[in-house]
Amino acid sequence: MSKKVIMITAGCLMFLVFLFMVSLLISKALIGNDTETKLITDKGVGLVEVKGMIIDSRETVRQLRYFLKKDAVKAVVLRVDSPGGVVAPSQEISDEVRKFAAKKKIIVSMGSLAASGGYYISAPATLIYANPGTITASIGVILKLSNIEELMDKIGIKSSTLKTGKFKDAGSPLRQMTSEDRAMLESVISSTHEQFVKAVASGRKLPLEEVRKIADGRVLSGEQAQALKLVDRLGTLQDAIEEAGRQAGIKGEPEVIQPPKKKINYLDLLVEGTEGSVSKAFSNLGRGMQLVYE
Repeated sequence: MSKKVIMITAGCLMFLVFLFMVSLLISKALIGNDTETKLITDKGVGLVEVKGMIIDSRETVRQLRYFLKKDAVKAVVLRVDSPGGVVAPSQEISDEVRKFAAKKKIIVSMGSLAASGGYYISAPATLIYANPGTITASIGVILKLSNIEELMDKIGIKSSTLKTGKFKDAGSPLRQMTSEDRAMLESVISSTHEQFVKAVASGRKLPLEEVRKIADGRVLSGEQAQALKLVDRLGTLQDAIEEAGRQAGIKGEPEVIQPPKKKINYLDLLVEGTEGSVSKAFSNLGRGMQLVYE
């Protein structure tokens, strides 16, 4: 092995060690660990926030389970400010809210937007608060597909696809959708839409047919949603917190308790970020098919 190769290898190893040490120091200095930074009193309610697109359920599920294990926390406020998101994570959070509500009180407070997937995760709660102008409901499923076949022809790029079944590349941007493709994809959308309808009917204790009448993707104001029994009360986050306190049997204004921050490993973030960028770049060349509640 040449001296130059040895020096390059040694330099790479030293750089990796440096990254590891920096990650360790930053994690200890800024994040600490998963333990609480203060004692939980018997006068508090938990607060879990869901903001933005619902892409991953793990952090929200972790926080709900954290409060479920705390005997001193008898109620939780779930603050939802989301336009919706991917179907599976929305269903996972919804299922966790349902399980939580079976054991403890969980009060939803809707912010400016709690639509589609944002409403899906709210439906099983003990009680739902919305502001009069909150945009909510939007019970529906969407699948967005593009076709770039003509563009590829214009720039002189040809593609070939080998597949094991006629539907394996359904929705591909590189070919026209057939009537059979459309029928198959519409059946998938119909199935997930029906799952949404049933989840709302079950969570809100409403007749299925009553929910189906408004499950056409329409958005509603908080005021309209209350009239249709999709929301229980009109009120602010503070109203929801005070109600959670009453449901928990707390006299006076309850203390708001936030779950401990999840420990972050910055070296993992660096590696995952690089891998994610590469993976995303390649996945964008493929189908990129995603069912979304939005």
